Amino acid sequence: MKKTKVFIRILFLGIWMLIFGSCEKFVDIGAPNTMLVGSSVFTSDQTATAAMTGIYSNMMGSYSSLLNEQISLYCGLSADEFIDYSGLSDQKQFFENALTAGNNLSYGLWKNAYSYIYQTNAILESLKQSNGISFGVQKELEGEAKCFRAICNFYLLNLYGDIPLAVSTSYQINDTLSRSSSGFIYQQIIADCKDAQNLLKDDYSFSGGERVRPNHFAATALLARVYLFMRDWKDAEAEADSIIGRPDLFTLTADLNQVFLANSSESIWQMEPVQPGINTREGNIFILNSFPNSVALSDSVLTAFETNDNRRTSWIDSVIVGGQTYYFPFKYKIKSGSPVTEYCMVFRLSELYLIRAEARAQLGNLSGATDDLNQIRNRAGLANTTALSQNEIINAIQQERRVELFTEDGMRWLDLVRTGQATAVLSPFKTGWKTTDTLYPIPLGELQNDSHLTQNPGY
Repeated sequence: MKKTKVFIRILFLGIWMLIFGSCEKFVDIGAPNTMLVGSSVFTSDQTATAAMTGIYSNMMGSYSSLLNEQISLYCGLSADEFIDYSGLSDQKQFFENALTAGNNLSYGLWKNAYSYIYQTNAILESLKQSNGISFGVQKELEGEAKCFRAICNFYLLNLYGDIPLAVSTSYQINDTLSRSSSGFIYQQIIADCKDAQNLLKDDYSFSGGERVRPNHFAATALLARVYLFMRDWKDAEAEADSIIGRPDLFTLTADLNQVFLANSSESIWQMEPVQPGINTREGNIFILNSFPNSVALSDSVLTAFETNDNRRTSWIDSVIVGGQTYYFPFKYKIKSGSPVTEYCMVFRLSELYLIRAEARAQLGNLSGATDDLNQIRNRAGLANTTALSQNEIINAIQQERRVELFTEDGMRWLDLVRTGQATAVLSPFKTGWKTTDTLYPIPLGELQNDSHLTQNPGY
């Protein structure tokens, strides 16, 4: 069985390289050689599936990529979660909120996300042109591609503001794209999520029972998050409710040390590691055995937890070097080595409880909001919240998001920005903070390649 899985990974990665190896950049993407996509790859269920899952393998096989470390690291630095020890000027710019348009790490993040968007667009176009794929597999792959495109656009939008919207592989179009409004981008994200919901199965049978490919509920989790960010409280509650209402598939994991294990009952979508000797990139880079060579947790994170919060003891560890204690995230327990027992978490149930809690509080359902909030608090060993008024409950939910989702996929940074709290929270200790720092700059390379793009204010 293990040899078979390794072979499949190699096949996926090989086909991915065959199809997408020449497509390095976007928006200035050039004229890619995509003839093989339609003519020789999308001729059977197996090879078409390999083209889609090859995207996941490539993301997890990369040293650093969008959902495999980049978002958690860069946004954690931009917020108040990490202290930078890397000695890298580009990484230090995230920590000091002093990004420049020429920052290579930011440019890499941008290109990485648009590369995946290009790849999903190529798959969607090839699926329409192919006659060699069964109806069921075609539905599955279309749904996965749209879900993956939606999450890439979600992060680009929330990090860079108005962005170019790419829905095709036409380089003639892509080379001249201008920035679309956030409302228009969100319409596309919602449309992709709803299509994915309708196309994807509501179980994990298509992935052998493993939660390593997005299904109906992964698209639903993303849609719930999107509605929350759009302040569409009613729809955010409804989407979150449809996941929470499936205890046959999803339950909060009682043991905090098991939450991030492969296929935990709390996971909605995880990504399977493929790098030899490494479980997750987060575990590999965040866990410290000696002096930090990248980041360590800030005092702001350490002091955010209430007394007797089990997350403080289960999800944070430390190392002493030269008499100095350095703290690090310990949600993932494995820095390196085999076998693979931890998968990279993309969506998990606790976030949906907190989404529903916030939506309910905003809608005036205070008892329902505190019920959801207490589910997360009680799992962490804490008593029910003492918050009573609507404002108190909303603040309590934001605090709970901070300690529940810390260092996960940029949630702290995105929450500070979307709630308008970034300046109040960060300016007291971020020297040189400006209100315009809530958006990253459009990379200089993109501005030079596409005269239709404009820069964000403050850069």
